[in-house]
Order: sequence, then C-alpha cells, then structure tokens
Amino acid sequence: MTAPLPSSPVAHEPPAEAVTPLIRGVAVLEALTEAGGTLSASALERRTGLARSTVDRITATLARMGYLRQDGRDAVLTPRVMELGNAYLAALRLPALLDAHADAVADELDESVSLAVADRDGIRFIHQATRRRAMSVSFRIGDLLPAERTAPGPLFAAEWTQREWADWRARRAADPTDAGFPAVPPRNPAADDDFEARTARARRDGWALDDQLVEPGLVAVSVPVRDPGTGRVACVASVVSHTSRHTAADLRETLLPRLRAAVTAMEAELRADEARPAEPGPPPAGLAVWTTASKHELGRDFVESLARGLTVLTAFGEGRSALTLTDVAKATGLARATARRALITYEHLGLVTADDREFALTPRVLSLGYPPLSRTTLARLAAPRLRALADRLDEPTALAVLVPGADPAEIQYVAVAAASRGVLTVDITVGTRLPASPTALGRALLGPVGPGGYALADEELESGLRSIAVPVRDRAGRPVAAVNVATHAARRTLAECVSEVLPALHATAARIQDDLHIASRFTHVPLS
Repeated sequence: MTAPLPSSPVAHEPPAEAVTPLIRGVAVLEALTEAGGTLSASALERRTGLARSTVDRITATLARMGYLRQDGRDAVLTPRVMELGNAYLAALRLPALLDAHADAVADELDESVSLAVADRDGIRFIHQATRRRAMSVSFRIGDLLPAERTAPGPLFAAEWTQREWADWRARRAADPTDAGFPAVPPRNPAADDDFEARTARARRDGWALDDQLVEPGLVAVSVPVRDPGTGRVACVASVVSHTSRHTAADLRETLLPRLRAAVTAMEAELRADEARPAEPGPPPAGLAVWTTASKHELGRDFVESLARGLTVLTAFGEGRSALTLTDVAKATGLARATARRALITYEHLGLVTADDREFALTPRVLSLGYPPLSRTTLARLAAPRLRALADRLDEPTALAVLVPGADPAEIQYVAVAAASRGVLTVDITVGTRLPASPTALGRALLGPVGPGGYALADEELESGLRSIAVPVRDRAGRPVAAVNVATHAARRTLAECVSEVLPALHATAARIQDDLHIASRFTHVPLS
C-alpha cells in the first residue's frame, strides 16, 4: 500500500474505537486551513466528501466552540482555533526558549529566520521572524513543506531509518508534483533529485543549503539545533533570503558563521532549560460540563463527541508535553473511556503519538487552522467584532492605535465599522489620523481612564460628536489599541452612553483582547 500524502487524511481504515465525528471534524478544519481559512458549505462538501447535513452540523459545533464563524454562506476560521496549535507549541517548549534568539539574528542580518521541526517526511515551521519588504518570504507558522525541497530537510533526513526512507520514496511516487503540500508551488517531476546526496553532505558538514529548491530566487542556509539529552535534532534554524540579496554561496560564506553562533546559544538555552523543568500551567477547566450544556441547548446540531474530542488536544501544554490517559481525563473532566477513544482517533490521524503509557502531540496539530491565522493583524482580528457591535447598537465603531513617535500624540484608525442604518453618521476611514487628547480613543490609550475603565469625549473634536472608548491590552497588560462607539449628541446623552453603550463596548473589547492574546502567544501580531 502506498504511503498517504502528508497533508491528506490517513489512508488506512480507522480503528473500531475511533470517533467518526472527530475524524470528520478534523477533515473540515484541515480543509479550511488549506483553503486559507474560508470556505463555503458547498466547497467543504466537495473537499471533504461529507454530506451537506454533516458539514452543517460540524460547522455549527465549531462555531459554538468559537473555532469558526459563519459569514453569510462561508465558514471562516477564528483566532480561537489557534488554541489547538498553541497547545502543541507550548508543550514543545522550543518556541518559548528559542524565539528571541531567532529574532535577534533576523534583526542583525536583516534577513528572515525560521525554526522548523520534522513532521514525518516533511518539515513544519514553528517560528518565523520575517522582514517586512516588498519582496519577502511568505511562509507561515504551521506550513508543511516536503523535506527534499528545503534546507532543513536533509538535516532531519540524516537521522531517518530505512523505513522512513521507504515511506519517503513511496510518497514521492504517489505525489510527483507535491500536490499534498499546498504551501509550495508544484514540483516539476522531471527535475533532478539529489536529496539522498544532499542528505549525505548535510550529515558530513552539519549544515545544509536550499539553492532555489522551493521556487526560483529563494535561497536558505540551515543548521540543526540538537537536543542536549539525546543529541538528536530538536529543530533546525534557517536564514532565508532571495538571490537579489544573496546567492547560496554567499549565504554559506557570510551568514553561516553567524547562524552557527546563534545555534550554539540556542543549544545552551536548551541545556539550561533541562535544569529548570517547566512548571505545568493550568489545564483547561469545565470543558466537559460546557459541552453537555451546549448539547442541551443546540440539540442535534451540536456534535458533542467532536467538541469533547477537540478538548483533549488542549489538555496538553507547557509542562504537560507527555500525558497519561488518566492525566488527560483529569485535565478535561472527561470519562476515561471518552478520552481514550479520542486519543486512539488522534493517533490514527497522526496528531498524537503514543509511547508506552504516555501520549504527546505531533506537529500536525498545527494543520488545524494555524497557518492562515499566524499572519493576522489586530485590525483583522477586530473587524468582525466591530461589525457585530455596530449592528447591535446601530452606531459606528472603530479601533485605533497611537502613532509611533508623534508629538503631540496622535491616533490612527486601523479598523472601522459604519452604522448599518441612519442618515447622520460619523464618516472616518481607515488610516485617518487625529490628535489624541480631544478624542475618547486617544484618552483610553494614553490613560489613566476613568472609573469603570472608559474615556468620554463630548463634542470636543467636533460639535455634536460624542464618543466613548475603552482600551485593548496585550498579553503584558499594556494598552495597545482602543475601541470606541461614536454617536450624535441628539441620539444619546452622556448618561445613556455609559448605561447603554459601555457594557456592549466592554464586552467587544474583551473579545478582541481575548483573540489578541490567543493569536499573539507564539506569533507576532502587527497592529495594522
């Protein structure tokens, strides 16, 4: 039997104890991921082969969990689905330990730097420090690439067993154009294939090059970061550029020494971490109770076995990289039998590995929604939240940030949602800059805000314009943006702004803030 493609559902029959709705739910999430985060119900039918009624029930369940939202006929992935990938990255520990080193090299060299781990016969990115240029590398955290078309690939392949080489050859024969890897352009089947020779060189030299293997113009040099306990490759650090800046030979001569120095520092970080095991973070709480309540509320439209199965992934995390069945059941509140069937299903799908009595997540968990959301911005995160608030209050809403270096302080609008009805409205567009001091948005950002955590501006910027705003804070608690609702003085009194608008405004800001905290745990989220 030929090996399954890396990004396709596992080809062999599922075990008898596998949870069929969970398999189908994973298929829907992977289809949405490969499509960039948005698909219509009919497109999901075609891509997954599921019946329309099944697709509708799965998307309704995922929407209830906050993992997607319905936008007309489309299902759209939301930042909360990144909780699944975050669980893997937190359990892995490598991003938390090594990201700062990768970022420092990127800043010093003014080139993109990535960290990747092995995912069967592919490589999957766990960190990207990308330069913002007109022409830049577009890979995302969670993207899967074929090992043979990358610089990290030969370094991982240097440790492959004969069985793994056989699986690689079978996959190449079954997928000669790399259709199973949507993150890369199709491969020319007639292209020279010297992967085994490049692997032998990487084994000998301790580094590897990608000289335009992914696409013309893209070059990279890679060095392995080795686990201090086992000596095996834990991840691979790469400097990525394009040929208008560096040739492959130039990367080797000028940038490889600096990359090697960075890897030495990374390996020292891993050795130090061995002496200070991570304290387990809090496991998820009350999830089993929540799924039961949702089932009672939504009836057959809520697929409880799918929801419960997905909660199993969030049992893992920092200090919880390997869990027993008992650990998983305790962390989620699920019955042991329920947790066991979910783990069996995930092992079949390649999302979990089992070693003796312990289970661990695999990099493939990142295929569940992470890549299309790992390059989001705060403005994109906020847009659907602002739209919902504007529709609810029938007033315009906006998100603004402080303009860096402006003196006196200014704000810039980065997302807006107009009122859906009414003739008299506030007409401010994205990109508009205003003085911070006479605006509620500016006051909410400059702080301190008044009792209840809000700022008011009453006809100070313009006659008749009344506004109330609250801050949005990052993971460190710093205000990085503010959300407001604007109205005409004839529509709402100041007291009504506080009593009628402020509760909904606080709730919206809290949702945007939650989305930001989830999305920015292992990725950089620009403000606009």
